Amino acid sequence: MLTHQGRYPVHAISYARVGDVASALAEGADPGSRFLAGGTTEVDMLRIGVAQERRLVDINDLPLNTIEDLPGGGLRLGALARMSDVAATPGVRERFPMIAHALELGASAQLRNMASMGGNMMQRVRCGYFREAGMPCNKREPGSGCAAEGGFHRGHAVLGTSEHCFATHPSDVAVPLVALDAVIHLRSRYGERSMPLEDFFLQPGDTPEREHPIEHGELITAIEVPAAPVARTSLYWKVRDRESYEFALVSAAVAATVTDGVIREVRLALGGVATRPWRARAAEQMLTGGPAIGDAFEAAAAAELAPAVGHQQNAFKIELAKRTIVRVLERVTAA
Repeated sequence: MLTHQGRYPVHAISYARVGDVASALAEGADPGSRFLAGGTTEVDMLRIGVAQERRLVDINDLPLNTIEDLPGGGLRLGALARMSDVAATPGVRERFPMIAHALELGASAQLRNMASMGGNMMQRVRCGYFREAGMPCNKREPGSGCAAEGGFHRGHAVLGTSEHCFATHPSDVAVPLVALDAVIHLRSRYGERSMPLEDFFLQPGDTPEREHPIEHGELITAIEVPAAPVARTSLYWKVRDRESYEFALVSAAVAATVTDGVIREVRLALGGVATRPWRARAAEQMLTGGPAIGDAFEAAAAAELAPAVGHQQNAFKIELAKRTIVRVLERVTAA
């Protein structure tokens, strides 16, 4: 069998470029097809032999790249809107600064100019064993085992894990979007549907190979962010091993409204520590209506991380996540 650079098997790939949604759905219905937008993840998967699609359907000409302000202060992001364009949009920077922060911290400038918002929601986990076709991985080949259990797992998840997989979800911008109750819109040959973005990311459970409840041939068309005045005072904070072009060890998206020293409303989600973007509802519940003080922040962080399960190399993330929550809450509530 032919291999790429002597390591990975290669196979023939056909390519189709479409100009309208109906054509995209027709082409995408083929069992061997996959949609191609920015390609910053899909091309990698093909190169390393993990993706097995036989046909790529290029959707970049579809009219899905708009960034629209909605009545009342919401936001609609077309699935093909580029990350860099969304981050630079005045309405995003003014009303949802933590979305802009997350986008700017999410990749290199070159990747942000290529990567689409819809593609970002579909990016695959960064576990090295998932990306090494010769290693056992329940996500790639169900039932084969998890090489990370006894291997290198420093960057892996401590929340939302299962015995089958504990790989971390990699998206930065999905974290503030989940905190803000964003809704994702999908379209197939059978109609349109939408769901809370939080429900779009599945925990591994007994089916680690299924990361999203999306059907084959179904197309992401948009992401809507409802109006949220609380988001005007918000921040996305990312802790990582190096300052640029690195995935989060822990990240936190926090928005809060404080009046007379009392937290009236708070939104909080975590990245880098869970198998999906993690809405910190336990912490939110403890913080709402309470004082904006360090002791309250620490108690809320401890409650949120109470279910966390660490392994030998990644248990440090539990304490790091607590400290990150406290630090971001301190910054946001002092604004």
